[in-house]
Amino acid sequence: MDNKITQSANVVTPFPRVIGSAACIANAEQEGQGDGVAYYSTNGKAPLATLEKAVVKGLAEDKGLYMPERINPLPKEFFDEMSQMTFQEVAYRVADRFFGEDIPAEDLKRIVYDTLSFDCPLVKVEENIYSLELFHGPTLAFKDVGARFMARMLQILLPASPRNGGGAELVGNQSPSPLRERDLGRGSSVNVLVATSGDTGSAVANGFLGVEGIHVYVLYPKGKVSPIQECQFTTLGQNITAIEVDGVFDDCQALVKSAFMDAELNAHMQLTSANSINVARFLPQSFYYFWAVAQFMKVESLKFKVESYASGESETGRNQGAAQKLSTLNFELSTPLVCCVPSGNFGNICSALFGKRMGLPISRFIAANNANDVFYEYLQTGEYHPRPSVQTLANAMDVGAPSNFARIYDLYGRSHEAISKDISGATYTDEQIAETIRQCLKDTGYLLDPHGACGYRALKENLRPGEVGFFLETAHPAKFKDTVERITGQPVAIPDKLAAFMKGQKQSVSMTKNFADFKAYLLAQ
Repeated sequence: MDNKITQSANVVTPFPRVIGSAACIANAEQEGQGDGVAYYSTNGKAPLATLEKAVVKGLAEDKGLYMPERINPLPKEFFDEMSQMTFQEVAYRVADRFFGEDIPAEDLKRIVYDTLSFDCPLVKVEENIYSLELFHGPTLAFKDVGARFMARMLQILLPASPRNGGGAELVGNQSPSPLRERDLGRGSSVNVLVATSGDTGSAVANGFLGVEGIHVYVLYPKGKVSPIQECQFTTLGQNITAIEVDGVFDDCQALVKSAFMDAELNAHMQLTSANSINVARFLPQSFYYFWAVAQFMKVESLKFKVESYASGESETGRNQGAAQKLSTLNFELSTPLVCCVPSGNFGNICSALFGKRMGLPISRFIAANNANDVFYEYLQTGEYHPRPSVQTLANAMDVGAPSNFARIYDLYGRSHEAISKDISGATYTDEQIAETIRQCLKDTGYLLDPHGACGYRALKENLRPGEVGFFLETAHPAKFKDTVERITGQPVAIPDKLAAFMKGQKQSVSMTKNFADFKAYLLAQ
Protein backbone atom coordinates (compact mmCIF):
# COMPACT_ATOMS: atom_id res chain seq x y z
CA MET A 1 0.00 0.00 0.00
CA ASP A 2 1.34 3.42 -0.93
CA ASN A 3 1.56 5.98 1.83
CA LYS A 4 -0.28 9.20 1.09
CA ILE A 5 0.60 12.13 3.31
CA THR A 6 -1.39 15.32 2.82
CA GLN A 7 0.06 17.30 5.70
CA SER A 8 2.14 20.23 4.44
CA ALA A 9 5.94 20.26 4.89
CA ASN A 10 6.08 16.57 5.63
CA VAL A 11 9.05 15.53 3.53
CA VAL A 12 10.43 12.95 5.87
CA THR A 13 14.05 11.88 6.10
CA PRO A 14 15.54 8.57 7.23
CA PHE A 15 14.87 6.99 10.56
CA PRO A 16 17.54 7.21 13.28
CA ARG A 17 20.38 4.78 13.43
CA VAL A 18 20.52 2.69 16.55
CA ILE A 19 24.29 2.56 16.19
CA GLY A 20 26.61 5.19 14.82
CA SER A 21 28.09 5.34 11.36
CA ALA A 22 31.09 7.03 9.80
CA ALA A 23 28.80 9.09 7.58
CA CYS A 24 26.75 10.22 10.57
CA ILE A 25 29.88 11.32 12.41
CA ALA A 26 31.20 13.07 9.33
CA ASN A 27 27.96 15.02 8.88
CA ALA A 28 28.01 16.06 12.51
CA GLU A 29 31.59 17.25 12.29
CA GLN A 30 30.84 19.20 9.12
CA GLU A 31 28.13 21.06 11.01
CA GLY A 32 30.45 21.77 13.91
CA GLN A 33 28.78 19.36 16.32
CA GLY A 34 31.91 17.63 17.65
CA ASP A 35 31.17 15.02 20.30
CA GLY A 36 27.61 14.13 21.28
CA VAL A 37 24.47 13.13 19.44
CA ALA A 38 23.43 15.29 16.50
CA TYR A 39 19.77 16.08 15.80
CA TYR A 40 18.27 16.33 12.33
CA SER A 41 14.93 17.69 11.13
CA THR A 42 12.09 15.45 10.00
CA ASN A 43 11.73 17.79 7.02
CA GLY A 44 15.34 17.20 6.00
CA LYS A 45 16.16 20.79 5.00
CA ALA A 46 17.77 22.18 8.16
CA PRO A 47 21.36 21.83 9.41
CA LEU A 48 22.14 19.23 12.03
CA ALA A 49 21.81 20.60 15.56
CA THR A 50 23.38 19.96 18.91
CA LEU A 51 21.23 18.92 21.86
CA GLU A 52 21.48 22.49 23.15
CA LYS A 53 20.10 23.93 19.94
CA ALA A 54 17.39 21.28 19.63
CA VAL A 55 16.16 21.98 23.17
CA VAL A 56 16.42 25.77 23.19
CA LYS A 57 15.13 26.29 19.63
CA GLY A 58 12.48 23.56 19.90
CA LEU A 59 11.67 23.51 16.18
CA ALA A 60 14.09 23.24 13.26
CA GLU A 61 14.51 26.07 10.77
CA ASP A 62 12.51 24.18 8.13
CA LYS A 63 9.58 23.67 10.55
CA GLY A 64 10.52 20.03 11.07
CA LEU A 65 10.82 18.23 14.40
CA TYR A 66 14.22 17.29 15.73
CA MET A 67 15.24 13.62 15.78
CA PRO A 68 18.43 12.11 17.24
CA GLU A 69 20.81 10.72 14.63
CA ARG A 70 21.51 7.76 16.91
CA ILE A 71 19.46 5.77 19.40
CA ASN A 72 21.78 3.95 21.77
CA PRO A 73 20.48 0.51 22.83
CA LEU A 74 20.55 -0.54 26.47
CA PRO A 75 22.77 -3.49 27.40
CA LYS A 76 21.42 -6.86 28.50
CA GLU A 77 22.76 -6.23 32.00
CA PHE A 78 20.30 -3.38 32.41
CA PHE A 79 17.33 -5.66 31.80
CA ASP A 80 18.79 -8.35 34.06
CA GLU A 81 19.03 -5.83 36.92
CA MET A 82 16.08 -3.49 36.37
CA SER A 83 13.63 -5.36 38.62
CA GLN A 84 15.92 -4.52 41.54
CA MET A 85 16.22 -0.83 40.65
CA THR A 86 14.23 2.17 41.84
CA PHE A 87 12.26 4.33 39.42
CA GLN A 88 14.99 6.97 39.55
CA GLU A 89 17.73 4.43 38.89
CA VAL A 90 15.89 2.99 35.89
CA ALA A 91 15.20 6.46 34.51
CA TYR A 92 18.79 7.61 34.90
CA ARG A 93 20.11 4.63 32.96
CA VAL A 94 17.65 5.38 30.14
CA ALA A 95 18.40 9.11 30.22
CA ASP A 96 22.11 8.38 29.99
CA ARG A 97 21.58 6.59 26.66
CA PHE A 98 19.71 9.62 25.28
CA PHE A 99 21.65 12.51 26.79
CA GLY A 100 24.80 11.12 28.42
CA GLU A 101 27.10 12.22 25.60
CA ASP A 102 25.96 15.84 25.98
CA ILE A 103 25.13 16.36 29.66
CA PRO A 104 27.71 15.66 32.42
CA ALA A 105 26.77 12.58 34.45
CA GLU A 106 26.40 14.47 37.73
CA ASP A 107 24.10 17.07 36.17
CA LEU A 108 22.01 14.46 34.38
CA LYS A 109 21.57 12.37 37.51
CA ARG A 110 20.43 15.41 39.47
CA ILE A 111 17.96 16.34 36.75
CA VAL A 112 16.45 12.84 36.74
CA TYR A 113 16.31 12.40 40.51
CA ASP A 114 14.83 15.86 41.09
CA THR A 115 12.28 15.35 38.30
CA LEU A 116 11.05 12.02 39.67
CA SER A 117 10.16 13.01 43.22
CA PHE A 118 6.98 10.91 42.86
CA ASP A 119 6.14 7.37 41.77
CA CYS A 120 4.28 6.02 38.73
CA PRO A 121 2.82 2.84 40.23
CA LEU A 122 1.39 -0.14 38.38
CA VAL A 123 -2.07 -1.01 39.72
CA LYS A 124 -4.02 -4.16 38.88
CA VAL A 125 -7.50 -3.38 37.59
CA GLU A 126 -8.60 -6.87 36.61
CA GLU A 127 -7.05 -10.12 35.45
CA ASN A 128 -4.23 -9.42 32.99
CA ILE A 129 -5.06 -5.68 32.83
CA TYR A 130 -3.09 -3.07 34.77
CA SER A 131 -3.13 0.69 35.02
CA LEU A 132 0.14 2.63 34.99
CA GLU A 133 -0.87 5.62 37.12
CA LEU A 134 0.89 8.73 35.88
CA PHE A 135 -1.04 11.23 38.01
CA HIS A 136 1.00 11.29 41.21
CA GLY A 137 3.10 14.36 40.29
CA PRO A 138 2.53 18.00 41.27
CA THR A 139 -0.26 18.65 38.73
CA LEU A 140 -1.65 15.09 38.73
CA ALA A 141 -0.97 14.37 35.06
CA PHE A 142 1.59 12.38 33.06
CA LYS A 143 3.10 15.52 31.59
CA ASP A 144 4.69 16.35 34.93
CA VAL A 145 7.53 13.98 34.00
CA GLY A 146 8.48 15.60 30.70
CA ALA A 147 7.81 19.17 31.84
CA ARG A 148 9.86 18.91 35.03
CA PHE A 149 12.72 17.23 33.17
CA MET A 150 12.74 19.88 30.46
CA ALA A 151 12.67 22.75 32.97
CA ARG A 152 15.73 21.36 34.70
CA MET A 153 17.60 20.59 31.49
CA LEU A 154 16.84 23.97 29.95
CA GLN A 155 18.37 25.70 32.94
CA ILE A 156 21.77 24.17 32.37
CA LEU A 157 21.61 25.11 28.69
CA LEU A 158 20.54 28.73 29.15
CA PRO A 159 22.79 31.59 28.06
CA ALA A 160 21.76 33.20 31.36
CA SER A 161 23.03 30.33 33.50
CA PRO A 162 25.64 31.25 36.16
CA ARG A 163 28.51 29.61 34.29
CA ASN A 164 27.69 31.77 31.30
CA GLY A 165 27.44 35.03 33.24
CA GLY A 166 23.71 35.01 34.06
CA GLY A 167 21.87 34.68 37.30
CA ALA A 168 19.32 31.87 36.94
CA GLU A 169 18.83 29.87 40.11
CA LEU A 170 19.00 26.20 39.20
CA VAL A 171 16.21 23.82 40.21
CA GLY A 172 17.73 21.02 42.25
CA ASN A 173 21.07 22.87 42.38
CA GLN A 174 22.33 21.48 39.08
CA SER A 175 25.58 22.93 37.87
CA PRO A 176 25.22 24.42 34.38
CA SER A 177 27.03 23.16 31.31
CA PRO A 178 28.84 25.39 28.81
CA LEU A 179 26.62 26.59 25.99
CA ARG A 180 27.61 26.42 22.34
CA GLU A 181 27.07 30.04 21.37
CA ARG A 182 27.49 29.31 17.67
CA ASP A 183 24.15 27.47 17.81
CA LEU A 184 22.10 29.64 20.13
CA GLY A 185 23.43 33.16 20.09
CA ARG A 186 23.32 35.39 23.16
CA GLY A 187 20.39 36.42 25.29
CA SER A 188 19.45 37.10 28.89
CA SER A 189 16.24 35.06 29.02
CA VAL A 190 14.24 32.39 27.23
CA ASN A 191 10.53 32.61 26.49
CA VAL A 192 8.72 29.27 26.49
CA LEU A 193 5.64 29.03 24.26
CA VAL A 194 3.35 26.10 24.97
CA ALA A 195 0.00 25.18 23.44
CA THR A 196 -2.26 23.09 25.62
CA SER A 197 -5.47 21.14 25.25
CA GLY A 198 -5.50 20.54 29.00
CA ASP A 199 -2.71 19.02 31.04
CA THR A 200 0.37 20.26 29.19
CA GLY A 201 -0.23 23.85 30.27
CA SER A 202 -0.48 23.06 33.96
CA ALA A 203 2.51 20.70 33.95
CA VAL A 204 4.77 23.12 32.08
CA ALA A 205 3.62 26.18 34.03
CA ASN A 206 4.24 24.50 37.36
CA GLY A 207 7.49 22.93 36.18
CA PHE A 208 8.91 26.37 35.29
CA LEU A 209 7.17 28.44 37.98
CA GLY A 210 9.53 30.88 39.65
CA VAL A 211 12.55 29.92 37.52
CA GLU A 212 14.62 33.03 36.91
CA GLY A 213 15.51 33.71 33.30
CA ILE A 214 12.51 31.86 31.85
CA HIS A 215 9.04 33.23 31.04
CA VAL A 216 6.25 30.85 30.02
CA TYR A 217 3.30 31.72 27.79
CA VAL A 218 0.53 29.09 27.92
CA LEU A 219 -1.88 29.21 24.98
CA TYR A 220 -5.16 27.38 25.54
CA PRO A 221 -8.51 27.20 23.69
CA LYS A 222 -11.24 29.25 25.33
CA GLY A 223 -13.92 27.11 26.96
CA LYS A 224 -12.32 23.84 25.92
CA VAL A 225 -10.31 22.83 28.99
CA SER A 226 -11.82 21.71 32.29
CA PRO A 227 -12.23 24.39 35.00
CA ILE A 228 -9.74 22.60 37.26
CA GLN A 229 -7.19 22.30 34.45
CA GLU A 230 -7.60 26.00 33.74
CA CYS A 231 -7.02 26.90 37.40
CA GLN A 232 -3.69 25.11 37.36
CA PHE A 233 -2.06 27.56 34.94
CA THR A 234 -4.18 30.74 35.08
CA THR A 235 -3.76 31.40 38.81
CA LEU A 236 0.01 31.26 39.11
CA GLY A 237 1.25 34.70 38.06
CA GLN A 238 4.99 35.35 38.47
CA ASN A 239 6.72 34.21 35.26
CA ILE A 240 3.63 32.43 33.88
CA THR A 241 1.24 34.15 31.43
CA ALA A 242 -1.95 32.36 30.34
CA ILE A 243 -3.28 33.31 26.90
CA GLU A 244 -6.91 32.38 26.21
CA VAL A 245 -7.29 31.82 22.47
CA ASP A 246 -10.67 32.10 20.78
CA GLY A 247 -10.30 28.83 18.86
CA VAL A 248 -9.38 25.15 19.24
CA PHE A 249 -6.13 23.49 20.30
CA ASP A 250 -4.89 23.25 16.72
CA ASP A 251 -5.17 27.04 16.47
CA CYS A 252 -3.04 27.40 19.60
CA GLN A 253 -0.46 25.01 18.20
CA ALA A 254 -0.42 26.88 14.88
CA LEU A 255 0.27 30.18 16.69
CA VAL A 256 3.23 28.63 18.49
CA LYS A 257 4.72 27.14 15.33
CA SER A 258 4.24 30.39 13.41
CA ALA A 259 6.01 32.30 16.16
CA PHE A 260 9.06 30.07 15.84
CA MET A 261 9.25 30.74 12.12
CA ASP A 262 8.85 34.53 12.33
CA ALA A 263 12.23 36.24 11.87
CA GLU A 264 11.22 39.57 13.40
CA LEU A 265 9.82 37.91 16.51
CA ASN A 266 12.87 35.69 16.96
CA ALA A 267 15.15 38.73 16.64
CA HIS A 268 13.14 40.38 19.40
CA MET A 269 13.10 37.51 21.89
CA GLN A 270 14.59 34.03 22.46
CA LEU A 271 11.80 31.48 21.91
CA THR A 272 11.46 27.78 22.65
CA SER A 273 8.61 25.32 23.02
CA ALA A 274 7.69 23.00 25.87
CA ASN A 275 5.19 20.98 23.86
CA SER A 276 6.02 17.40 22.94
CA ILE A 277 7.65 18.74 19.79
CA ASN A 278 10.64 19.48 22.07
CA VAL A 279 13.06 16.57 22.46
CA ALA A 280 13.56 17.40 26.15
CA ARG A 281 9.81 17.03 26.73
CA PHE A 282 8.93 13.85 24.87
CA LEU A 283 12.04 11.66 25.26
CA PRO A 284 11.92 11.57 29.11
CA GLN A 285 8.42 10.14 28.90
CA SER A 286 10.04 6.85 27.92
CA PHE A 287 11.22 6.52 31.53
CA TYR A 288 7.91 5.26 32.87
CA TYR A 289 7.52 2.59 30.19
CA PHE A 290 10.75 0.98 31.37
CA TRP A 291 9.57 1.41 34.97
CA ALA A 292 6.33 -0.38 34.08
CA VAL A 293 8.32 -3.34 32.77
CA ALA A 294 10.43 -3.39 35.94
CA GLN A 295 7.27 -3.49 38.05
CA PHE A 296 5.79 -6.27 35.94
CA MET A 297 8.94 -8.28 36.49
CA LYS A 298 8.29 -7.95 40.22
CA VAL A 299 4.52 -8.44 40.47
CA GLU A 300 4.09 -10.97 37.67
CA SER A 301 7.52 -12.62 37.91
CA LEU A 302 7.97 -12.16 34.19
CA LYS A 303 11.44 -13.16 33.07
CA PHE A 304 13.42 -12.52 29.92
CA LYS A 305 13.51 -15.69 27.89
CA VAL A 306 15.13 -14.63 24.61
CA GLU A 307 17.92 -12.31 23.74
CA SER A 308 18.51 -11.70 20.05
CA TYR A 309 20.42 -9.16 18.05
CA ALA A 310 18.86 -8.47 14.67
CA SER A 311 20.53 -6.43 11.96
CA GLY A 312 18.87 -5.09 8.84
CA GLU A 313 19.66 -2.59 6.10
CA SER A 314 17.70 0.49 5.15
CA GLU A 315 18.29 3.02 2.40
CA THR A 316 18.65 6.53 3.76
CA GLY A 317 18.46 9.81 1.92
CA ARG A 318 20.77 11.56 4.36
CA ASN A 319 23.87 9.82 3.03
CA GLN A 320 23.17 9.95 -0.72
CA GLY A 321 21.26 6.69 -0.72
CA ALA A 322 24.02 4.70 0.98
CA ALA A 323 22.71 1.68 2.87
CA GLN A 324 22.87 2.12 6.63
CA LYS A 325 22.73 -0.65 9.18
CA LEU A 326 19.61 -0.43 11.35
CA SER A 327 20.44 -2.53 14.39
CA THR A 328 18.01 -3.28 17.20
CA LEU A 329 18.14 -5.24 20.40
CA ASN A 330 15.09 -7.44 20.82
CA PHE A 331 14.25 -8.67 24.31
CA GLU A 332 11.14 -10.70 24.99
CA LEU A 333 9.32 -11.49 28.21
CA SER A 334 8.02 -14.97 28.99
CA THR A 335 4.53 -13.48 28.78
CA PRO A 336 3.91 -11.04 25.90
CA LEU A 337 3.38 -7.52 27.24
CA VAL A 338 1.05 -5.07 25.50
CA CYS A 339 0.80 -1.33 26.16
CA CYS A 340 -2.19 0.88 25.33
CA VAL A 341 -1.60 4.63 25.17
CA PRO A 342 -4.38 7.26 25.09
CA SER A 343 -3.12 9.44 22.25
CA GLY A 344 -3.63 13.04 21.13
CA ASN A 345 -0.48 14.76 19.91
CA PHE A 346 1.33 11.36 19.97
CA GLY A 347 4.38 12.46 21.94
CA ASN A 348 3.66 9.89 24.66
CA ILE A 349 3.50 6.82 22.44
CA CYS A 350 6.37 8.21 20.35
CA SER A 351 8.63 8.12 23.40
CA ALA A 352 7.66 4.49 23.96
CA LEU A 353 8.58 3.64 20.37
CA PHE A 354 12.00 5.19 20.91
CA GLY A 355 12.24 3.02 24.02
CA LYS A 356 11.43 -0.03 21.95
CA ARG A 357 14.41 0.76 19.71
CA MET A 358 16.52 0.77 22.88
CA GLY A 359 15.30 -2.71 23.82
CA LEU A 360 12.06 -2.01 25.72
CA PRO A 361 10.44 -5.48 25.81
CA ILE A 362 6.86 -4.51 24.92
CA SER A 363 5.45 -6.74 22.19
CA ARG A 364 3.06 -4.27 20.65
CA PHE A 365 1.25 -0.97 21.25
CA ILE A 366 -2.33 0.21 20.92
CA ALA A 367 -3.00 3.89 20.24
CA ALA A 368 -6.39 4.79 21.73
CA ASN A 369 -8.12 7.82 20.19
CA ASN A 370 -11.29 9.70 20.94
CA ALA A 371 -13.34 11.02 18.01
CA ASN A 372 -10.20 12.73 16.67
CA ASP A 373 -9.17 9.64 14.75
CA VAL A 374 -6.64 10.88 12.18
CA PHE A 375 -4.01 8.32 13.22
CA TYR A 376 -6.53 5.48 13.44
CA GLU A 377 -7.59 6.31 9.90
CA TYR A 378 -3.96 6.22 8.79
CA LEU A 379 -3.50 2.75 10.26
CA GLN A 380 -6.57 1.52 8.38
CA THR A 381 -5.87 3.15 5.02
CA GLY A 382 -2.22 4.20 4.84
CA GLU A 383 -3.37 7.76 4.19
CA TYR A 384 -2.81 10.64 6.60
CA HIS A 385 -5.31 13.51 6.41
CA PRO A 386 -5.04 16.00 9.29
CA ARG A 387 -8.16 18.05 9.88
CA PRO A 388 -9.66 20.42 12.45
CA SER A 389 -10.12 18.83 15.86
CA VAL A 390 -13.49 18.21 17.46
CA GLN A 391 -14.31 18.72 21.13
CA THR A 392 -14.75 15.57 23.26
CA LEU A 393 -14.91 14.43 26.87
CA ALA A 394 -11.23 13.45 26.62
CA ASN A 395 -10.19 17.01 25.81
CA ALA A 396 -6.41 16.56 26.15
CA MET A 397 -6.64 14.25 23.11
CA ASP A 398 -8.59 16.74 20.98
CA VAL A 399 -5.91 17.03 18.31
CA GLY A 400 -6.67 16.90 14.61
CA ALA A 401 -3.10 17.36 13.35
CA PRO A 402 -0.81 15.46 15.74
CA SER A 403 2.70 16.91 15.49
CA ASN A 404 4.50 13.75 16.49
CA PHE A 405 3.10 11.77 13.59
CA ALA A 406 6.08 13.18 11.67
CA ARG A 407 8.44 11.56 14.18
CA ILE A 408 6.70 8.19 14.09
CA TYR A 409 6.59 8.25 10.29
CA ASP A 410 10.28 9.08 10.25
CA LEU A 411 11.22 6.54 12.91
CA TYR A 412 9.72 3.73 10.83
CA GLY A 413 11.29 4.80 7.54
CA ARG A 414 8.01 6.13 6.13
CA SER A 415 6.62 2.60 6.08
CA HIS A 416 2.93 2.12 6.83
CA GLU A 417 3.55 -1.62 7.03
CA ALA A 418 6.28 -1.22 9.66
CA ILE A 419 4.18 1.18 11.75
CA SER A 420 1.16 -1.10 11.60
CA LYS A 421 3.26 -4.05 12.73
CA ASP A 422 4.04 -2.37 16.06
CA ILE A 423 0.91 -0.26 16.55
CA SER A 424 -2.80 -0.95 16.24
CA GLY A 425 -5.53 1.58 16.94
CA ALA A 426 -8.95 2.18 18.41
CA THR A 427 -11.31 5.15 18.48
CA TYR A 428 -14.24 5.94 20.79
CA THR A 429 -17.17 8.34 20.93
CA ASP A 430 -18.11 10.35 24.00
CA GLU A 431 -20.94 7.90 24.65
CA GLN A 432 -18.52 4.97 24.62
CA ILE A 433 -16.11 6.82 26.93
CA ALA A 434 -18.88 7.51 29.43
CA GLU A 435 -20.11 3.92 29.23
CA THR A 436 -16.58 2.65 29.89
CA ILE A 437 -16.12 4.83 32.98
CA ARG A 438 -19.41 3.58 34.45
CA GLN A 439 -18.81 -0.08 33.61
CA CYS A 440 -15.24 -0.20 34.86
CA LEU A 441 -16.24 1.37 38.17
CA LYS A 442 -19.11 -1.09 38.54
CA ASP A 443 -17.10 -4.18 37.59
CA THR A 444 -13.75 -3.43 39.22
CA GLY A 445 -14.16 -0.47 41.57
CA TYR A 446 -11.48 1.42 39.62
CA LEU A 447 -12.36 5.00 38.66
CA LEU A 448 -11.06 6.11 35.25
CA ASP A 449 -10.67 9.59 33.84
CA PRO A 450 -11.98 10.11 30.26
CA HIS A 451 -8.53 9.60 28.69
CA GLY A 452 -7.72 6.51 30.72
CA ALA A 453 -11.14 5.18 29.75
CA CYS A 454 -10.08 5.15 26.09
CA GLY A 455 -6.90 3.28 27.03
CA TYR A 456 -8.65 0.76 29.27
CA ARG A 457 -11.37 -0.04 26.74
CA ALA A 458 -8.97 -0.37 23.80
CA LEU A 459 -6.76 -2.72 25.82
CA LYS A 460 -9.68 -4.82 27.08
CA GLU A 461 -11.14 -5.18 23.58
CA ASN A 462 -7.83 -5.95 21.86
CA LEU A 463 -5.87 -8.04 24.38
CA ARG A 464 -5.20 -11.52 22.99
CA PRO A 465 -5.15 -14.81 24.89
CA GLY A 466 -1.88 -15.33 26.73
CA GLU A 467 -1.01 -11.61 26.83
CA VAL A 468 -0.77 -9.24 29.79
CA GLY A 469 -1.36 -5.56 29.21
CA PHE A 470 -1.29 -2.16 30.80
CA PHE A 471 -2.85 1.15 29.85
CA LEU A 472 -1.73 4.63 30.81
CA GLU A 473 -3.98 6.45 33.28
CA THR A 474 -2.73 9.86 32.26
CA ALA A 475 -4.57 12.16 34.68
CA HIS A 476 -6.40 12.00 38.00
CA PRO A 477 -10.21 11.72 37.58
CA ALA A 478 -10.65 14.75 39.83
CA LYS A 479 -9.20 16.94 37.09
CA PHE A 480 -12.46 16.20 35.27
CA LYS A 481 -14.62 16.28 38.36
CA ASP A 482 -17.83 17.61 36.80
CA THR A 483 -17.66 15.21 33.84
CA VAL A 484 -16.85 12.14 35.91
CA GLU A 485 -19.47 12.92 38.56
CA ARG A 486 -22.11 13.42 35.88
CA ILE A 487 -21.22 10.06 34.33
CA THR A 488 -20.98 8.01 37.54
CA GLY A 489 -23.48 9.80 39.73
CA GLN A 490 -20.93 9.65 42.54
CA PRO A 491 -18.84 12.43 44.12
CA VAL A 492 -15.16 12.65 43.23
CA ALA A 493 -12.89 13.80 46.04
CA ILE A 494 -10.50 16.60 45.11
CA PRO A 495 -6.90 15.96 46.21
CA ASP A 496 -5.28 18.70 48.27
CA LYS A 497 -2.91 19.51 45.39
CA LEU A 498 -5.83 20.43 43.13
CA ALA A 499 -7.81 22.19 45.84
CA ALA A 500 -4.92 24.60 46.37
CA PHE A 501 -5.02 25.71 42.71
CA MET A 502 -8.76 26.37 42.87
CA LYS A 503 -8.28 29.02 45.56
CA GLY A 504 -6.34 31.31 43.22
CA GLN A 505 -7.68 34.12 41.01
CA LYS A 506 -7.75 33.66 37.24
CA GLN A 507 -5.32 35.83 35.28
CA SER A 508 -5.38 35.48 31.50
CA VAL A 509 -4.93 37.45 28.28
CA SER A 510 -7.66 37.17 25.63
CA MET A 511 -6.35 36.47 22.13
CA THR A 512 -7.76 35.83 18.67
CA LYS A 513 -6.43 32.95 16.56
CA ASN A 514 -4.89 35.48 14.16
CA PHE A 515 -1.09 35.26 14.24
CA ALA A 516 -0.71 38.99 13.59
CA ASP A 517 -2.46 39.71 16.89
CA PHE A 518 -0.33 37.20 18.79
CA LYS A 519 2.85 38.54 17.23
CA ALA A 520 1.95 42.12 18.14
CA TYR A 521 1.35 41.05 21.73
CA LEU A 522 4.73 39.32 22.00
CA LEU A 523 6.58 42.22 20.36
CA ALA A 524 5.14 44.49 23.04
CA GLN A 525 6.61 42.36 25.83
